[in-house]
Amino acid sequence: MRFIKFAAAAAAAFVMSAGVGSVEAKDFSGKASWYQMGKRTASGARYNPDGLTAAHRSLPFGTRLKVTNLRNGKTVHVTVNDRGPFTGGRVLDVSRGAARHLGMISAGVTRVKVQRVASN
Repeated sequence: MRFIKFAAAAAAAFVMSAGVGSVEAKDFSGKASWYQMGKRTASGARYNPDGLTAAHRSLPFGTRLKVTNLRNGKTVHVTVNDRGPFTGGRVLDVSRGAARHLGMISAGVTRVKVQRVASN
């Protein structure tokens, strides 16, 4: 019986260390767009179009990200407070304020590199 409990605990530890079911993300890249929406985000926060926020499908609310526009090298730090993008092929939606910092307002969509920023 003791061996079975140990084996179960070891298996659980392995699964957790392997990241199965985890939303822990490493750096990633892909297409990002900017968006405007209604009054509230999925986190319950009031949407501020000029704020430096982002929507991601699974990262926890409050996650800080450094987003780099791969076309011009401009960067911005954003906080995840919403869910999305809901358009295929995109990895992130950013607020209009973040898009302005990234120089992507007129383009609407651009390739980005996204890095998770350690919280203080």
